[in-house]
Amino acid sequence: MEYRTLGRSGLKVSAISMGTFSFGGVGAFSRVASQGVTEARRLIDCCIDGGINLFDTANMYSLGRSEEILGEALGAKREKVLISSKARMRIGDGPNDEGTSRYHLIRECELSLKRLRTDHIDIYFMHEWDGLTPIDEMLAALSTLREQGKIRYVGCSNYSGWHIMKALAVADARNLPRFVTQQIHYTLEAREAEYELLPISVDQGLGVMVWSPLAAGLLSGAFGRNRTPADSRQGAGWSEPPIRDKERLWTIVDALEVIAKARGVTVAQVSLAWTLSRPAIASLVVGGLSEDQFRDNIAAIDLKLTEEELDTLNAVSRPACIYPYWHQHNFASARFNAGDDALHSNYADLGMI
Repeated sequence: MEYRTLGRSGLKVSAISMGTFSFGGVGAFSRVASQGVTEARRLIDCCIDGGINLFDTANMYSLGRSEEILGEALGAKREKVLISSKARMRIGDGPNDEGTSRYHLIRECELSLKRLRTDHIDIYFMHEWDGLTPIDEMLAALSTLREQGKIRYVGCSNYSGWHIMKALAVADARNLPRFVTQQIHYTLEAREAEYELLPISVDQGLGVMVWSPLAAGLLSGAFGRNRTPADSRQGAGWSEPPIRDKERLWTIVDALEVIAKARGVTVAQVSLAWTLSRPAIASLVVGGLSEDQFRDNIAAIDLKLTEEELDTLNAVSRPACIYPYWHQHNFASARFNAGDDALHSNYADLGMI
């Protein structure tokens, strides 16, 4: 296993971490899986044996059941690993059952601690933007939780670029907890994060954790132009992540299959290896239904793609160079910094756009 520093913190996280989205199977989550304690314990042990030290969950996964199963399945192993959890999403019918208000965050953190059977959460994510709660209220609540020892580090998830920069500015101005990480969706098929989120991460020192790095299995090798596994999320009607250009998706899958065959590895390993090669990436949060899936994903750590292979994958997947980036590409490249290069390096082979 490879361990990477999480942003500008001193925390080391495994480059592959375990997602527990499939624990519980309550409500709509039953379309994904409904793993119980016994199955979860077996998969957790497999991941720990493979060097994984970070386990990711959220208060709203199966309405808290995922946290309960993770806490019970870890047992005494909890003190040897890291746990990340999240709050913000709606978890009830009341007016304060969602958001990042002081009331909601402190209540939900304390409930998560009970479900997880622990006295602290190592990384606490704001699961989604809340435009109604003042940022200083949110950060002050996180400061209280940190001072009480209930959380160690804070991060955001699914924020836009301006949301992140606003939160960082308030944190710096008022000496409140600063995000050290963000958890985003980022794959060969979904590269929108390169416009703002990766450059911000490089520039501001945020370690990126990636959720659904195989696009809910679409980049795992199990799917193709004419094959959709019946037992998949898509087969069960799960629509996340949205695919807006299926022909582009299958072109990417074709390129992955060619590289995988030539290297004697799996499509999933090639896809994960590409994501691991990208700027600011700290950890990929992978899920799985079997020990074989986790072992296969963990093996991606040892796969280093060549420049030619990276160029091939970039050519079939890079997003359009939209404004103002095409203008910067044409006229500002001589004064780019590392943050700029997180995006613009993808277009280095192009002339004027």
